[in-house]
Amino acid sequence: MPDISVIRSGGKLTIAQQLKLTVQLSWPAMMAQLSSIMMQYIDAAMVGRLGADDSASVGLVSTSLWLFWGICSAVTMGFSVQVAHSIGAGDYARARNILRQGITACLIFSVAVALVGAAIAWPLPHWLGGNEEVCPGASLYFLVFVLALPLLTMNYLGGAMLRCSGNMKVPGGLNVMMCLLDVVFNFFLIFPTRQLDILGMQIVMPGAGLGVFGAALGTVSAEIVTAGAMMWYLCFRQEGMAIARERGSFRPVRDVIRKALRVSAPMTLEHAVICGAQIAVTVIVAPLGIMAIAANAFAVTAESICYMPGYGIGDAATTLVGQSYGAGRLDLARRFGYITVALGMVTMTVMGVVLYVCAPWVMELMTPVGDIVSLGVRSLRIEAFAEPMFAASIVAYGVMIGVGDTILPAAMNFCSIWLVRLPLAAILAPSMGLAGVWLAMCIELSFRGAIFLFRLFSGAWLRKGL
Repeated sequence: MPDISVIRSGGKLTIAQQLKLTVQLSWPAMMAQLSSIMMQYIDAAMVGRLGADDSASVGLVSTSLWLFWGICSAVTMGFSVQVAHSIGAGDYARARNILRQGITACLIFSVAVALVGAAIAWPLPHWLGGNEEVCPGASLYFLVFVLALPLLTMNYLGGAMLRCSGNMKVPGGLNVMMCLLDVVFNFFLIFPTRQLDILGMQIVMPGAGLGVFGAALGTVSAEIVTAGAMMWYLCFRQEGMAIARERGSFRPVRDVIRKALRVSAPMTLEHAVICGAQIAVTVIVAPLGIMAIAANAFAVTAESICYMPGYGIGDAATTLVGQSYGAGRLDLARRFGYITVALGMVTMTVMGVVLYVCAPWVMELMTPVGDIVSLGVRSLRIEAFAEPMFAASIVAYGVMIGVGDTILPAAMNFCSIWLVRLPLAAILAPSMGLAGVWLAMCIELSFRGAIFLFRLFSGAWLRKGL
């Protein structure tokens, strides 16, 4: 099995070896993505047992949380891409300096974002069109997550730095641990003390009975524990990156911040406008009623199991292309781009078929409410047809991030969702209901994949790097 160090040493890699290396790095990254998505399933399934109002409370602010999470995650990429380039060039001292500066800059930024989130936590559900039954729970759920953003950002930073160092296994393993912790914490925090029948024995199971607040608290607690473990391994154990072994300045310097902004600023803006569009979709869905809000939220969570492989392979693509680019091996970077996109499209096509067949079972897993299940199944089966082209956009974006090309890809994402998805959703929702919103999404994702494939094969992204 080839090792990623071959990229830095200048060794030759056959097409078969490149494919094996892609799979070798993609598999742990996909497991990390799967564990994160499973946490969403767990929260949705557990909260779904509390009733439609609680489900709608979570669903109403979920896209707003993605906005805040995504902004903080995008900021970390500005530093991790530079680390990938430095490691590709064999300059580990520079990589460690970038890590130190990244910790400082990301903490400062995430604290500022958390303060903004806390300030809007109470009015936000009302702005999104929620009613008095769902708004209090939605506000509390949102507030817990945004207050934890600085620590969650360290989780994003630690995982991104380890992956760009070529270490996919530790982030993957820690994210699986996070998933298990989420189950345990939610089990005791969401539900009240109750009596369970286990193998014929009546057992009193203690519980805090915190409902939606317990779901947020449980997930945040699991993520905080994982963030601590991630940063400990990165700073104390990761070969070449263990900054605890030497002294160094954590003060950001102009050159590193400038390059970080060049990568992160377009990604942050792009994520903000895309999540803004998703929030706008929530506003379009809200007048359709509580059942539609809950079904939309559950369907979005259910569909995430399909694009999980795409984001995992996209993470691997960023590492492989980034290190190849840093080593000056542009032909290898291009080949890794083609291989990772093809692998993502094949994998997500299979997942789309699975989603179409298993949609009823997946929705029933998350909620016992028949009307919500019916709406969600119809939406998921529409979306299943978009998965191959969705994969193309996800992985191609990861490829382009690897060389630091983010401005035009960010603009492509922005134009696609704002000029295609939103107008179509607004037109189709009044006549087709929730199905119209998801049909608009399917059409837009197919269009987005097509324009990313065009840019990938044009080769222009290789000339736009840092």
